[in-house]
Amino acid sequence: SGGALLVLDLHGEDGTAPDAAVLAEVRRRLRAGCGPHDLVARVGDTEYAVLTDLGPVLAYALGTRLLAALVEPYRRAGAVVRLAVGVGLAETTGGEPEDVFRQAGLARRRAVQLGRDRVEWYDAYLEEQLVRRLDLERELPGAVARGELDLVYQPVVALVDRMPVGTEALLRWRSPALGTVLPTELLPVAADLDLLGEVGWWVVDRACRQLAAWSEGGRELWMAVNVTPRELAAPDFVARTATALAAYDVPPERLVVEVAEPAVGAELSTVVARLAGLRSLGVRTALDDFRAEHASLAQLRRLPIDLLKVGPHLVAPGADGQRPLIDVVANLGDRLGVEVVVEGLESDGQVAGARRAGCRYGQGFALARPATAERVEAWFEEYPSASR
Repeated sequence: SGGALLVLDLHGEDGTAPDAAVLAEVRRRLRAGCGPHDLVARVGDTEYAVLTDLGPVLAYALGTRLLAALVEPYRRAGAVVRLAVGVGLAETTGGEPEDVFRQAGLARRRAVQLGRDRVEWYDAYLEEQLVRRLDLERELPGAVARGELDLVYQPVVALVDRMPVGTEALLRWRSPALGTVLPTELLPVAADLDLLGEVGWWVVDRACRQLAAWSEGGRELWMAVNVTPRELAAPDFVARTATALAAYDVPPERLVVEVAEPAVGAELSTVVARLAGLRSLGVRTALDDFRAEHASLAQLRRLPIDLLKVGPHLVAPGADGQRPLIDVVANLGDRLGVEVVVEGLESDGQVAGARRAGCRYGQGFALARPATAERVEAWFEEYPSASR
């Protein structure tokens, strides 16, 4: 017969476990919220399980109802206590009890990961994701020491003549156990394990080394590396960058440090200070993933940057035949003395639109794909006069 298991996780807002008086009230609210045939049990210090014979829709409604009851404030001894609650649900049909309990536990873990005060169903995809995440957490420590990290490079070209002017270094983790892992998956795990600094310094060092090798061949290209606001916030970021440049004898203006706009928000003053510090070394700075909303336009005036990187969506014509947003951004770039790079260009039409708007630089599959250093070098050879 159908039914569901709900697993509820409770914590004080400061992460501490609730005391006995609060837990007694929790039990009372759970009993009041459940039906007469539902079984309620405490399965851990701050975990409860509810077994119900309700079908999926009603079981989810029960989870939502219990969540609402449990997040209401608890008044005791003149103080107000609030709890953060995560609820995981798994269907009981056809599974062994321990499997169902494990599945509901995984769903509860997911609910907590996504920011508490949520109800999440178990599904097989969720389990795959969590297992993948655990694999990444197990394998990433030591990946730098084992030589598993790698950079690929995507050329940046001048739109007027399609000559290469620089490259963007893109991180890849070639894990023997997990295959190739991209930054979108790698960086959140590195942040959680406090390995961002180690990974980030490897990238800066390797990028400077590659830049030095290309410079010896007479190519005056720039190299862009991506950093997170958290990496930038490290007090020694500017000094360590200077050390890497000196170690490989790279002219500072050949290095471009990119930070993504959506991530800057809360860290604005630190980011401004660090970017200014980098520019005082002669390093160039870029704001990546610029969204051209009102708030970001205002922020742009405060940020000490040399390059502004925007997506191809800004090149599309505006609604009601209005001019494309890229015209506005290119205009603003001119006024602020900032060069615009349009990234993610995937069609000749987008390349033409970016060029028409007066943007100097572009990158994307329509121009050149990311590739190993050797392949990029071979691609450069087709442009004999690209040493400028």
